[in-house]
Amino acid sequence: MTATLPDHQKSTERLAAERTFLAWVRTSIAVISLGFVVAKFGVWLRELAARLDPQTQSQGPGISLPIGLGMMVFGGVLTMLAAWHFHRVNLAIERGEVLANRGLVMTVTAGVALLTILMIGYMMLTAKGL
Repeated sequence: MTATLPDHQKSTERLAAERTFLAWVRTSIAVISLGFVVAKFGVWLRELAARLDPQTQSQGPGISLPIGLGMMVFGGVLTMLAAWHFHRVNLAIERGEVLANRGLVMTVTAGVALLTILMIGYMMLTAKGL
């Protein structure tokens, strides 16, 4: 659905678009940070196990590193998508149109759902000793 905006509302729409963009960037930073923690968590657990029991054999990097790296990549891609969307919204505002981008919302939702499934799978695989 397309709606024409009066000139006095364009600045309000631009500021709302900027707030939305900054929210996307904050979310991206959170996803990247969490990915870093997940990637380093496996390393920390191996080091802790080796200190507690020096006889323990290291089993390799495990799955935490690829999941963490995937989350960091997803956070970076999310930032780029946010910038692209911000640019498109500003162009639409200049034309006097307001458009919803359902495709982008569904893409981000699918990405978050996939990462959630991977994290749940990781937790189930590593929770043997709990």
